[in-house]
Amino acid sequence: MRKRNVLFLIAGLGLIGTTYFWANGNQNAEIVETPTAIPPPVSTPATVRVPEIIPIGDNPLKDSVIAAGEYLARQQLPNGELAYQVDILTNERSYTPSYVRLIAGTGSLYTVCRVSGDSKYCEAGDRALDHYLEFLVNDPGKFKGACLYTNGGCPLGGAALTIDAVYKRWQATGGFILEDRDLLADALDLGYFIASLRRPDGGFYHSFDPHFAGSVDPDYFVTYFSGESLYALLELYEMTGDDFWLAQAREANEYMTAQPVTEDHWHSYAFAMFARLDSLTRADRAYMEQIAQTVIDGQVRSLNPANTSISTATKIESLAALAQALALSNGDHKRLDRDIRPFITFVLARQLPDNNCNLDVSHEMIRRYEGGVFSSCEDPSIRIDGVQHWINGVTAFLEYQSLVEGK
Repeated sequence: MRKRNVLFLIAGLGLIGTTYFWANGNQNAEIVETPTAIPPPVSTPATVRVPEIIPIGDNPLKDSVIAAGEYLARQQLPNGELAYQVDILTNERSYTPSYVRLIAGTGSLYTVCRVSGDSKYCEAGDRALDHYLEFLVNDPGKFKGACLYTNGGCPLGGAALTIDAVYKRWQATGGFILEDRDLLADALDLGYFIASLRRPDGGFYHSFDPHFAGSVDPDYFVTYFSGESLYALLELYEMTGDDFWLAQAREANEYMTAQPVTEDHWHSYAFAMFARLDSLTRADRAYMEQIAQTVIDGQVRSLNPANTSISTATKIESLAALAQALALSNGDHKRLDRDIRPFITFVLARQLPDNNCNLDVSHEMIRRYEGGVFSSCEDPSIRIDGVQHWINGVTAFLEYQSLVEGK
């Protein structure tokens, strides 16, 4: 366990000289330097760290995870593009895709590969990752590292979820080389970008415009971007063993635990990582309890048939990750187990061929969309984030069960 004073020293060194460039429109632009204390990107080290994997035994829920992965792989285009959204009744696909969600879906393919032991899901993930990495942008004269460019800018969550995809590939394969790409070098570049978007108050700017001189949007905010970025920093720490990333994560977490509580499943994942790789503070434990209670208090509304499987799947993720954190730190995890199961039952009833909406599910629909999780009775569409939240949430729950059984 690393002493806190060492972390604070590293954190201080990591943020000395950290300033930002941002402008409001084209007027009154304030030009400042990019972070100077962040070391330059490095290549994959000769000795690659071995991922720590929680084994999962055979289980009907494991079969459900694999079925969801089979849906993603079956719908994939030859160029690697994943299906973003489809209405299962009309086969309509004319939706504006979110590349942030699509890169997250790519990561979930690697989770299915790891859980199933079947390399075809890693191969599908590689095709998708190779495709979406084309949207990475590097411009050392304007910003640090690299970002995922989409819809006219570089969202913080895009960088974080690309790191997450690399991390999940590492968990599944143990390696970082994809054809001629060094994925760890890419992940580090994305990490430097995230670190450079730290706000002076300890939080993050959530959007960066790489055009012209480069600027952040101080008013742009997405609920889950901070949690995704915190988790990505911890993933970098595990992949590299570099305390710089743990110090960045500790500082960001200290800011986040002082903010109002939300049902942030990504922050919950981060707490599980802190418990496994470092430790949980008293403030961490108190905040975890608040997140869990917020999720549980919404149970009745979340299990209403009119509500979406997407939001309910994120509740599974949040509670399962918190249960992992408690199990790893000798906390009371059993009560969360009882609350997770109704959410799983609810979402499972919307994974085709099952449906709890009395839809007329034809043989052709099953052939096309089996394994996909549709959103709601009012919106019978399968969306990439609904599928990936289900894959990741159920996997986290099965890992939690393995942790408990192994004690």
